Amino acid sequence: MEKNLEFPDLLRLIDERSTAFRAVVAAAPGLDAQVPTCPGWTLFDLVKHLGGGDRFWAAIVGAGSADAPPAEAVAARAALEVPQEREALLAWLDASTQLLLGALRAAGPESGCWTWWPASQSPQTAGGTARHRVQETAVHTYDAQLAGGSTQPLPVELALDGVEEFLFTVCATPSAWPHKPTAFDFHAAEGRSWRLTVDGDGARITRIPAPTAATGEDSDAAGASVHGTASELVLYLYDRIQADSLHVDGDAGLLDLLRAWEPEEK
Repeated sequence: MEKNLEFPDLLRLIDERSTAFRAVVAAAPGLDAQVPTCPGWTLFDLVKHLGGGDRFWAAIVGAGSADAPPAEAVAARAALEVPQEREALLAWLDASTQLLLGALRAAGPESGCWTWWPASQSPQTAGGTARHRVQETAVHTYDAQLAGGSTQPLPVELALDGVEEFLFTVCATPSAWPHKPTAFDFHAAEGRSWRLTVDGDGARITRIPAPTAATGEDSDAAGASVHGTASELVLYLYDRIQADSLHVDGDAGLLDLLRAWEPEEK
């Protein structure tokens, strides 16, 4: 069974994706370009959001285990002011990312910290935070690319980890599924698969063997199965592309129910 990305790899990917993000913004015609996947936002807004998030999570990781984010971090994010000129803004974003990476390195992967996902299958640790920030940075890099008119797939190693990270962090919950029990399978073309089971006990995720030409897929095992590249699966899960961009077996309507579900406890 494949292992998750190691902590140093997560830090490397945060840095790499932030660098790629800044390159896209630097090459854009202007900071006022609209971001189609973030309605109402411009590239300027996206930079402010990503950098503000880096600083916010740096403070959270630095505070250690807690029941809530530090009050000063919440206040600083609410009152965030950033440079208006592009070169200075990008330097501020670089500094923001380095603050996050410094906090993560100082804490180490097992250090506890507050997160918004206490009821999920992801740990409330600096390592869990790093894993999620990789995906936040990667998806917003895609957003910036889209605003610039040309997108690229997410890097494979990042995207493969990202499918599971999203399912573990966003989908897993002890809240009861309000519909008939079922399962959703997600199959990455690169050879990894996951099952999201939903019933009265909530939602939980397991890794499953990827279907092969020899074994095929048990069409009765899941209510809906989604097939695509790992990048496409991550972008679908983050609502950047629609289900019709992927191959879906089974009842596609179940995906609409999953998308609309808002568990009471997260």
